[in-house]
Amino acid sequence: MVRPQQLLHPQRESVVPRPAATVLLLRDSAQGIEVLMTRRSLTASFAPGAYVFPGGGVDALDTASHELAVRRPTQSDLHLTQAIAAIRESFEELGILLAYRNDHNMASAQDIAALDRNRPFAAQCAEGGLKLAADQVYVLAHWITDRDLPKRFDVPFLVARMPEGQTPVADESEQFEPVWVRPTDALKRHEAGEFFIVFPTIRTLQRLTHFEKVQDVLNACAVNDEPLWTSCPRAGWLAGEEVRYMEHESPFGELALTSPDGQIVHHLDWQSDHPVSLLKNVQRLTAPNPGVMTGPGTNTYWVGDPQSGYIVIDPGPADKDHLDRIWRATGGQIRMIVCTHSHPDHSPGAKPLQALCNGQAIGKPPILGLSSASTANAQSQFTPDRELANGEILQLGEHSLKVVHTPGHAANHLCLALQEDGLLFSGDHVLNGSTTVVNPPDGNMNDYLESLDLLAAQCQTHHLEFILPAHGYVLGFAAQAIAQLKAHRLKREAKVIAAMRALPHGTLEEWVAHAYDDVPERLWPVAARSLQAHVDRIQSMPPGNN
Repeated sequence: MVRPQQLLHPQRESVVPRPAATVLLLRDSAQGIEVLMTRRSLTASFAPGAYVFPGGGVDALDTASHELAVRRPTQSDLHLTQAIAAIRESFEELGILLAYRNDHNMASAQDIAALDRNRPFAAQCAEGGLKLAADQVYVLAHWITDRDLPKRFDVPFLVARMPEGQTPVADESEQFEPVWVRPTDALKRHEAGEFFIVFPTIRTLQRLTHFEKVQDVLNACAVNDEPLWTSCPRAGWLAGEEVRYMEHESPFGELALTSPDGQIVHHLDWQSDHPVSLLKNVQRLTAPNPGVMTGPGTNTYWVGDPQSGYIVIDPGPADKDHLDRIWRATGGQIRMIVCTHSHPDHSPGAKPLQALCNGQAIGKPPILGLSSASTANAQSQFTPDRELANGEILQLGEHSLKVVHTPGHAANHLCLALQEDGLLFSGDHVLNGSTTVVNPPDGNMNDYLESLDLLAAQCQTHHLEFILPAHGYVLGFAAQAIAQLKAHRLKREAKVIAAMRALPHGTLEEWVAHAYDDVPERLWPVAARSLQAHVDRIQSMPPGNN
């Protein structure tokens, strides 16, 4: 866990979210699924004027009404309560009633007309012999309102098929203008500024576009009878605008690191002209070398403070302006320069940066790392002033960086764990937004996967929560990210094996077309390098293991 004194901003308590429920009433049309949405009042305290799905707060009577509802065997008490709340809110706001009559048919317009929206809902249903159709209501998603907002909700987004023969009629106090709309059309109208919707609604509609029929949605939700996803988004600034992200999206981990309490203070624009503070003791400057292989550029980090001095990690290419900015930002107080590996976008800047520090009273900082192996190509030759031992601790004031040897991407690759703050500087071994290339002979897939296991163990031992890669934003959920990366690699390897079996005499290019059919063709030449690493690993396995 990050030490509180290293956080950039004073932390504040987030508002406790209130339990609520909302329901997506769906119907099939000739053009695809349609969802019922209404416009909130312009004076509403939350999302005024936004188009939303019907819903509202969960109250005590919803919990007390279980005996009035029909439930699925797999439906938990919590989900039953939420379904009852959604059914009640649909009736109060839109006059739609998901309930069974005594003859087991769905409630009719006549049954609805006999009910008063302003009287207690459950009591009226009991009096009319109606049973709430909670068994027809499924949990699609679980949203928790962003931490930065003054009013927050803990709300399942439920789904149900719209009952036949019923017509939505808004209450004209909280909800207005009920409209049936295809998810794709709602999203297009929002982009055009004609149909205001908030972040969770946008993301939910985006997921709905992948389904063709209402039954497909219900079937997906029924598999485990649990939300298909759960999210409490985070927000930051990008290109001068406020933007929000879910847990699986690239910037989420960086926002969690820089602002744990959710304040919207961090700017996500990539910076090559000035450093970006991630913590008080960690800064990043991205080299001006963006590209297919480097993403937004190579991230140079430095750890430390003015009192202790700094350890610079991956000085990057020998770009004079980039190195000058590092030297100026650290005040020249560089105590060590560490290269995670010898590739030309990581290590060539080490000696020129060291030279900039020659005039300092503290002397020139040593260049640390691992020497290039004999398998490295001519552009990746590197010899440090001192070789780093596996498990060695680089101590600088109150900052301890543990060296972890991680061959795979390169034979001389290493990572660094800032133990006090739970950070892993992963070099190219773990990236954000892409998978690293494993290019034989210097790259080795067996070594790469074993190194992932080693990093997973380090995460557990030292409670590492964040990964700071050499390319891309900070990743959160470090152990989970490593596990997902290994699973991805093994899944890709399964496709490689299938390609080799389908085309036993095929070429590398033919295998790439099969094993990387989900990757743009322009990237196949790069993918072929990792494919070769998989092939080498597969061919080294004992017979029967592949």
